Amino acid sequence: MRAAIITRPGGPEVLEIRDVPRPLPREHEVLVQVRASALNRADLLQRAGRYPAPPGAPADIPGLEIAGEVADIGGAVTAWRPGDRVFGIVSGGGNAEFAVVHEQELARVPAALSWEQAAAIPEAFITAHDALVTQAGMQRAERVIVHAVGSGVGLAAVQLIRALGGTSFGTARSGNKIARARALGLDAGAAVDDPVTIPDLVRAWSEGEGATVALDLVGGAYLPATVEAMAPRGRIVLIGLLSGRTATVNLGTVLSRRLIIRGTVLRTRTAAEKAAATAAFARDVLPLLERDAVRPVVDSVFPLERIAEAHALLEANQTFGKVVISHAPDP
Repeated sequence: MRAAIITRPGGPEVLEIRDVPRPLPREHEVLVQVRASALNRADLLQRAGRYPAPPGAPADIPGLEIAGEVADIGGAVTAWRPGDRVFGIVSGGGNAEFAVVHEQELARVPAALSWEQAAAIPEAFITAHDALVTQAGMQRAERVIVHAVGSGVGLAAVQLIRALGGTSFGTARSGNKIARARALGLDAGAAVDDPVTIPDLVRAWSEGEGATVALDLVGGAYLPATVEAMAPRGRIVLIGLLSGRTATVNLGTVLSRRLIIRGTVLRTRTAAEKAAATAAFARDVLPLLERDAVRPVVDSVFPLERIAEAHALLEANQTFGKVVISHAPDP
C-alpha cells in the first residue's frame, strides 16, 4: 500500500510516499481502506521528532484521523462489516491507503458527507465535545471562551456551544478568522496580539461576568490571561500548547474563584477511554451532523502525493479549519 513516510526528523521535505506492507487486523480490530485523512499539529511534531508515536502505532507513518470503508475485520469484531462507511481517530498510521483501528473507536459516516468532509470531523469534533461536555461539564447558557477559534477544534467547539445553548467568545491571530467564525455561530471575538488584553475583552463581552468555561488551544501566556478572565467556579480545559509549554499563573485567583484547570489529550488515552469518547461523540454529535446543525470546515484538500505541501501550509498558521488529505490517486 502507499503511505506517507517520515524518513528522518525534519521539515516537510522529509516526507516521502513509499510502498509498505498492508497492516492486518487483530481480533477486535477493523482494517479500513482510507479514502481521506486530515492533518493535526501532532503530525507536525511527530515529523519533527518531538512527539513519537505511542506503542503499537506506526513509528514513521503520521495521521491521526481517517475516513473510509471497512475492508476486513478481526475474528471477534461484531460492530462492523466490510463496506461500512466509517471514521475515527487512530494513534497513528492514518496517512496511508489502509489503517487498522479498534472496532469501538470508529463511528458511522453520515450518508450526506463526502470522504473529505468526513475526514475533517473526528479529531476536531471528538476533541471539542470531550473537552466541553465530558471534561468541563458545560451546561446550557454558559459562556465559553475558545482560543485559536479558527482551528479545526475551535470551529467545532463554536458550533457545539451554539447547539448546546451556550454563548461563545473567541480569540485568533487575525480579524479575518474571527469574521469567518462568526458565520458559524461565534457570538463575540477579537484578534489578539497580546494575551494580556483577554480579561478585559471577556469582561466586555460578558457584561462583567467572565467566562464559565474556557478551551485553551494555545497555552503559554494565554493560560494566565484566561485565569483572570474566568467567572467564579470556572473550568479551563488546556488542549494545546502553540504558544509554549510553561506559564506563570496567579494561584490566588485560582483559589479565590475556585477554578479548575484541566489538561486533556486523546492520543495517549487507553483503548477504553478512546472508545468512551467515540461513543459520546456518536451519541451527541452524529445526530447534529446528520441534520446539518454542525458541519466540518475544510480549509484545503491535497492528494496524498502532496502531503509535504499540506504540512507546510498547516505549519504556516494561516489555515481556517482542517487541512485534508485525499487518498485517491493523483490524476
